Order: sequence, then structure tokens, then C-alpha cells
Amino acid sequence: MIYNTIIIGSGPAGYTAAIYTARACLNPLLFSGSEIGGQIMFTSKVENFPGFPEGVWGAKLMMDMRKQAEHFQAKIIDKKITKVDLDNYPFKVYEGENEYLTKSLIIATGAKTVKLDLPREDYFLGKGLSTCAVCDAAFYKDKKVYVVGGGDTALEDALALTHFTNKINLLVRKDSLKASKIMQSRVLDNKSIKVLWNTELVQLLGKEKLSGLILLNNKTEEKKRVEADGVFYAIGRKPNTDLFLNKLELNDKGYLLTKMNGLLDKNKNLENNYLTMTSKEGVFACGDVTDWRYRQVIVSCGTACMAAIDTEKWLEKL
Repeated sequence: MIYNTIIIGSGPAGYTAAIYTARACLNPLLFSGSEIGGQIMFTSKVENFPGFPEGVWGAKLMMDMRKQAEHFQAKIIDKKITKVDLDNYPFKVYEGENEYLTKSLIIATGAKTVKLDLPREDYFLGKGLSTCAVCDAAFYKDKKVYVVGGGDTALEDALALTHFTNKINLLVRKDSLKASKIMQSRVLDNKSIKVLWNTELVQLLGKEKLSGLILLNNKTEEKKRVEADGVFYAIGRKPNTDLFLNKLELNDKGYLLTKMNGLLDKNKNLENNYLTMTSKEGVFACGDVTDWRYRQVIVSCGTACMAAIDTEKWLEKL
């Protein structure tokens, strides 16, 4: 059997692509991957997704999207794709020893936040530990919070939090910031943000939710315990693109390139009017695996809708 399209990855992008391609009667097959529902499954309430005045739990939103995709007859397999063959057509994807053929491919594998690998990190996600200040800052009004990181993302997160609290501590493991000069000036001049130099987070504390941290001064080797209502990781994100190394064009951060985010058409014979197409004709990408800037659920859904429509239009020309 040759599928019209196979979607790799679940989460907002994968499920949205499944809904749209299923409604287009493409009979899509979706492989959810090892993290069913994606990173949003570990977040607290999502308050900035339209249509939910009181917010919606990330896990519920994903389960409802999945049900909607299945309602339109999308086939979902809760397995992980381990290999892809994009050199031959139809394309081949492999789940272990099982081979699947497809006319087109939609990649929605997402990106994961770089963590510190501390005990109970996964438990505290959504319970005081966040990887998205823009998403969760409103939950920490007048609370004492910590941001981990010294780059632009960390400084942007710290500044975003100033709209809700003036008790912000920035944990920087070196004695300098690596962010842009203008971002450094904004943070260092902001009285709501205190920078703790040469400081590392070494332990998360709390029972049902986060209540404190153990910090290490890596110059003096001194450890201290501090109270904390929340901590935000901002030490980087890694797109899930290992499957596509040396197969598709990536940017210097490892994200998949499409025409929409900077891909240059080297093949002058290819009339690429599809904004979500990758460097391989017939392979499309959407969501956080292509997005190093916005990183929002609604953006993932939007680009997935585009990828599904691009896929449908491209298949019509075969």
C-alpha cells in the first residue's frame, strides 16, 4: 500500500496536519513518536490559545485534537519512526522493521528544551518548572522566580516576566552574558531583575509543586537553598531533526529549512510555490521543527494547516 501522505510527529502541528489532510480525503497516516502529544503535554494551562476564555490544559487540548483527527478518519500509530528513505520514490519510512510507502511526507517532529538533567525535572514541569516564559509568565504574578541562562532567550524571558513580577533572578553560570549588547543593557538596567553570576541550579525542591532551589556558586563552591515559586529554563532548544541529517537542508541551529523560513531554491527546474516544502520535493515541514523564533502553539497549528494544504495541492499535480 502507498499512502498519500504520512505525518511524523504528534503535538499541535502533527494533529493539525492530520485534521486538514484527513478532511481533504488524503487518508493520512500519523506516527505519534515517543512523546505522544508533544511537549505541550507537560505544560500547565494554555491561556493564549483562542476559544478558551479560562484556558485549557495542554494534555486535554492534545487529546481533543487527536480525537478530531480520528473523527475524520486519520490513522494514528503510537510508534516512533526510526529511519527514512527520501532518495527513492515513493518515499519510505520505517518503524523498526516495518516499512511504509508514501507519496508525500509531513514532518512535525517538534523541538525539545535543553534541560539540566536534574532529579524530578519531568515531575516539576507544569508545577513550578516552565520552559516557556511567554506562555506561563501570567501564572507568576508577584511571585519569586528564577530564569536559567545567559543568552538572548533567557534575557527575553526575564524581561517578559517583569510585566507580572519584580522578583526575578537570572542564573548565569559564567561571569558575563552571551546575549546581544542591547539585551544585556535592558536586563542590567532593569530593577526587577537581579543577576546571580557564576551560579548554577543543582537541585529542585518541593513535594507536590516546586517550592525551592539549591544553587551553587561555581567559584566559591558554596551551595545555598532559596525559596522559589517558579523556575524557567532558557538554555536552548534542540529540534528533533536527527532523522533528516544529510537528507534535508537544516540551518545552523539544526532546524529544518522551508521556503518560508529561509530555504533558497537551488533547483531552478523546481517551481516551488509551496512555503512549507523542504529541500526535497514532496517533503513538507511544520511546527517547532522549523520554528526557532515564535515557539507558540497557535503558530505550530498555523504552519501545519499550511503544510497540509501545500501537500494537497502538490499531490493534485502528480
